[in-house]
Amino acid sequence: MNSIGATAQPDASGAPPKQMPYIPNLKLNDGNEIPMIGYGLGTANFKRNDSSFDQAIVDITVKAIKTGYFHLDGAEVYGNEEELGAAIKQAGIPREKLYVVTKLNPTKKQNTQEAFERSLKKLGLDYVDLYLIHAPYMADTPDELQTIWADLEAIKASGRARSIGVSNFLQEHLETILKTAKVTPAINQIEFHPYLQHSDLLDFHRRHRIAVSCYAPLTPITRQDAQGPVPEIWRRLATKYGVSESEIGLRWCIDQGLIVLTTSSKEDRLVKYLSKLPLFKLTPKEVEEVAEAGKTVHYRAFWRDKFDADDRR
Repeated sequence: MNSIGATAQPDASGAPPKQMPYIPNLKLNDGNEIPMIGYGLGTANFKRNDSSFDQAIVDITVKAIKTGYFHLDGAEVYGNEEELGAAIKQAGIPREKLYVVTKLNPTKKQNTQEAFERSLKKLGLDYVDLYLIHAPYMADTPDELQTIWADLEAIKASGRARSIGVSNFLQEHLETILKTAKVTPAINQIEFHPYLQHSDLLDFHRRHRIAVSCYAPLTPITRQDAQGPVPEIWRRLATKYGVSESEIGLRWCIDQGLIVLTTSSKEDRLVKYLSKLPLFKLTPKEVEEVAEAGKTVHYRAFWRDKFDADDRR
């Protein structure tokens, strides 16, 4: 799989093209690699399962793929796996260049194998690169959660999911499945931004070599009720590096070795992310400055009904 980046065209003299800077892939604990920035089909593209086929989702996803977003983050519960599959087909990018993610619906009890097969059918694919348990709350007991994880292990063993992982898991949920797991989760996809840094959870991930994929990384500037000091720091750093505040926010995650997802529907913004993010890095001091400022505020945008109001994990 190629890293995310761009190749320049030959100049007027006919000299060979130069490889432009790129965002490297991240190697997972199972040896597979994942692009460190992905296009998410949630949030803006989310639709109810009973709603009609939405060509607009296909169109923006095709634009994202053709822009260079080969990491595509979908989910059964987003209700748009068919649109994602149509976009993959329409974009015409070779399957081996794409990194496709989908997730087991956490809102209902169902047979894991059957749910996975439905997802593959909707996507029009023979395999996905990553299959996740979308949240631990579909299981009523630790034993049930361990059984669902065993189902994912069987899917991985079949070759129809290259990697398997989880999403929205706290340390206690990870500890539950690790008690019986034959395969350690490759990734935990969580809401992560300066106002939700999850205390000791990142250290737990690192100890077990579980990668972190961040959704809602730009919450300090996209949520009006997320009031705090971070936007001012991002503005100052954006001026220093000649980039946008959003690019500072994404780079803050990448510079900590974390995968980031964007759900932007604006093509020009998607282009700028891929062209600007590889050109600069925050210093360790700047990463720490943002982190320390973010710790003064606690804000969670998603799954509030499942977490305590003061839960900082």
